[in-house]
Amino acid sequence: MMKLKALPDVPRWAALAAHAVPLVTLPSGLWRIALVAGLPVTQDSGLGPLGLGESVYVVSLSVVSELLAFLTLGLVRPWGEVFPRWMPLLGGRRVNPAAATGAALAGVAGLCAIAGWGAYASYADLGPGVPASAAQDALLIACYAPLLAWPVLLAAVAVAYHRRRRHGGKGGRGQYGAGRPAASSWV
Repeated sequence: MMKLKALPDVPRWAALAAHAVPLVTLPSGLWRIALVAGLPVTQDSGLGPLGLGESVYVVSLSVVSELLAFLTLGLVRPWGEVFPRWMPLLGGRRVNPAAATGAALAGVAGLCAIAGWGAYASYADLGPGVPASAAQDALLIACYAPLLAWPVLLAAVAVAYHRRRRHGGKGGRGQYGAGRPAASSWV
């Protein structure tokens, strides 16, 4: 069985989901880097190679998306509960669970909005499109389709983080099922 780095009270499924997020963003980033490197991921549209500014933008988009994906690990690791000591002003302080959950869920909303806009723009045939052969289209879809899992995985991990931390983790009350009234008290 694979050993994942996570806090002891994190459910295994949440740790797996958090570790999967950087992996689902990787193929699209590699596709963009291949585009900048001049590999044949699209047909020459007559515009020539990407300019310096476009190349920096495309590579930056890949780096930023991967860094944002890695932030999901904070929801299952110690640095998601206490800021690392090396961070100026925040080092050693507790992470506000509501702020971390809110930021993660805002990320989910943003990712859903981007996916929705992308689907609409593709359906409405907005923009110039990417000229490609059937094989290049298949590669593009194979590299970008995993991104659809990102908001789902992030939402699941954020909810698990919220449930685990909502009671401050005191006396085990932040774990699943702990602190709930017994079924007999519901009557």
